[in-house]
Amino acid sequence: MTGTSSTGITRRALLGAFAATAVAAAPTYSNAAGFLRGGGDIRRIKMYSGRTGERIDMIYWIEGKYIKDAVKEVNYFMRDWRTDGVKSMDLRTVDIMAAAHNLLDVNEPYMLLSGYRSPKTNAMLRSRSRGVAKNSLHMRGQAADLRLSSRSVKQMARAAIACHGGGVGQYSGSNFVHMDCGVVRSWGG
Repeated sequence: MTGTSSTGITRRALLGAFAATAVAAAPTYSNAAGFLRGGGDIRRIKMYSGRTGERIDMIYWIEGKYIKDAVKEVNYFMRDWRTDGVKSMDLRTVDIMAAAHNLLDVNEPYMLLSGYRSPKTNAMLRSRSRGVAKNSLHMRGQAADLRLSSRSVKQMARAAIACHGGGVGQYSGSNFVHMDCGVVRSWGG
């Protein structure tokens, strides 16, 4: 995926240079409907994982098209770190995350607490906490639990709710926000 050409430039470096140029030239908001309005003509996701130490700063959508290699990297990044299981994330969830991040006007990456969860991981977490759903959208690759140190849970939830794209849960006691692409609803406080 990042092989070096005879000129010494990797495909990833070339895509990165293109994306940086496109980000500088692109408008911040598009004419997209609903929750995507905050996503822009270029959609970027910035996250890090405290569990794996990995970071991602990825433009995954440009001018109406998802970038296949970027989506693969997002899927891998959002894997179940306990089992190393990877699932194709529902890109509607990633779009909600990106739009909410854009609305928050922060440069700080999200801390990803949980993306995809295998059924085994979900069952283990469910045995430890009443707050874990038996049929969690995490198991379908349709949910993420996120944190920002520069914004409160309430601020993050408000931004996600403004996207009108799915479920938003506020977990103030644990300092994170759940975002999913399921039925539009909100809970917690």
